[in-house]
Amino acid sequence: MEASRKTSSDKESDESVIDRRSGLDRRNMSDQTSSNLERRRGPGRRLSDFVKSAVEGEMSQEQFNFLVAIDTFKRVNDKTFPTWTDVLEIVRKLGYRKTMPSELNLGDRVKDWTEKPDTPSGVDAESDEERDG
Repeated sequence: MEASRKTSSDKESDESVIDRRSGLDRRNMSDQTSSNLERRRGPGRRLSDFVKSAVEGEMSQEQFNFLVAIDTFKRVNDKTFPTWTDVLEIVRKLGYRKTMPSELNLGDRVKDWTEKPDTPSGVDAESDEERDG
């Protein structure tokens, strides 16, 4: 009797599945909520030079610095797989700040924001105190 109940997650999964027998092809459907993160290339859509050079093994200085920073973090902290929080900490310590509006469409789930370029990283109190004092 309990099996007949459907949860909200069941309803969501039912709506996201397209029955191939219906004749609908998801490749022909336009996605109204494009996030600007799609990696699929279609006709007339090529890899950016930024991605193409990295795929071919030619890293930009920015990509190489990030790679070395991640590798160093993994080595000194004895972590094989850094968490997303660890990655964000590394990015902030490299000097990156959110100074521009986002180019991504993430919907209503998050609010976009910016900060001043000279904002402290806020990652750890010691480095912020040294910089200010």
